[in-house]
Amino acid sequence: MYQKNVWEGISEEKKQAIFAFNEGYKAFLSAAKTERLAVKESEKLAKKAGFKRFDEYKKLAAGDKVYFINRDKNIILYIIGKKPLEEGMNVLGAHIDSPRLDLKQNPLYECKGMAFMDTHYYGGVKKYQYVTLPLALHGVVYKKDGTKVEIAVGENDDEPVLGINDLLPHLAQEQMKGNAATFIEGEKLDLTVGSIPMEGDEKEAVKANVLKILTDKYGIDEEDLVSAEIEVVPAGKARDFGLDRSMVMSYGQDDRVCAYASLIAILETEAPEYTACCELVDKEEIGSVGATGAHSVFFENTVAELLNKMGRTDYIALKRAMENSKMLSSDVSAALDPLYPSVSDENNCAKINYGVVFNKYTGARGKSGANDAMPEFIAYLRKLLDDEDIYFQTGELGKVDAGGGGTIAYILAKYNMSVIDAGVPVLSMHAPWEVTAKADVYEAYRCYKAFVK
Repeated sequence: MYQKNVWEGISEEKKQAIFAFNEGYKAFLSAAKTERLAVKESEKLAKKAGFKRFDEYKKLAAGDKVYFINRDKNIILYIIGKKPLEEGMNVLGAHIDSPRLDLKQNPLYECKGMAFMDTHYYGGVKKYQYVTLPLALHGVVYKKDGTKVEIAVGENDDEPVLGINDLLPHLAQEQMKGNAATFIEGEKLDLTVGSIPMEGDEKEAVKANVLKILTDKYGIDEEDLVSAEIEVVPAGKARDFGLDRSMVMSYGQDDRVCAYASLIAILETEAPEYTACCELVDKEEIGSVGATGAHSVFFENTVAELLNKMGRTDYIALKRAMENSKMLSSDVSAALDPLYPSVSDENNCAKINYGVVFNKYTGARGKSGANDAMPEFIAYLRKLLDDEDIYFQTGELGKVDAGGGGTIAYILAKYNMSVIDAGVPVLSMHAPWEVTAKADVYEAYRCYKAFVK
């Protein structure tokens, strides 16, 4: 159903299904604050659904459920289809990284009787949105002997939260003369972490006390932070939003909303005709680079591994499997905000409660960097969704020359597979707390499930 409000005329049974699905979604968001935690939660759900690690299989056959994990920051799940793999796959691809702050490698310092941790922001953020918020730490520290230490501070009621200070308005006249992009500088996004000095004649006694707390709790010293990956994210759980509870407010919905919907879609799929795949990747917010981003050959390598366990070792089978595939780049889109209508083309923008949104193209400055999906693929998807009574809409990332953005769609399209962006519209995208409509989350899940089955 194209461009229709989901809530109008639906049954009470469907209303309850929408709300019930989003309870699981909120639980996932609250637990999966980082890429590593998202992979951990995804693996837990996959095992419950009967998926096994790739190395647990000697051979693969139709119906087998298998997954791969890469460096604890990617997870790719497959259900082997009835048709030969070289006839193609139905792929759902989403990213599980989100804008945030990262601790620097030498973060801890003391200044004028207070201890701070230095950060570097990750992805596209409005820096001023991160001041005076309760913030939490999540991540890992690797010691020189290879020991892995997991860090988590700020989520439980009995734990402290951290934060970034800001000037009081009485003294901020000069600061407020700057524009929004610069009046909070990146180098000023430092976490306040302590103010009590250690007893004795310690130099930098406040810093020393913070280090003692880290040593007592986690068994790490200051140098161990050099080999750490610790993320600073908003503290708190996903919550219902709106008096009618029609929306979800949470950190990290770009793009864990599509990741979760894609994950559940494949976990609930049985015996598909074509091999079904759910690929959850890292680093999209900074260009999909590195060993765990979509530009990595890890995805292609896993397909080669599948073919190998099916007795196919020829290179051409791998190339055919990739080229004959269809993919939904499961990523979010900008929702029309009635408070800021001037940046959107109302006839060509996504609206909350109108279902999953297809972006034929993203990019900026004349579609630069876009995938620009083929119309025959869009026609195929229109029929699929109409046959299943799934609500869908189309959208763009704002007015021409108003801005723009990108996804992983163009990266997978290089294999010559059919790809289009299909996801959930988001309000306050990239803010510490983003908002989605429960109806859109549910319709995205239904779209992904219809696509892979």
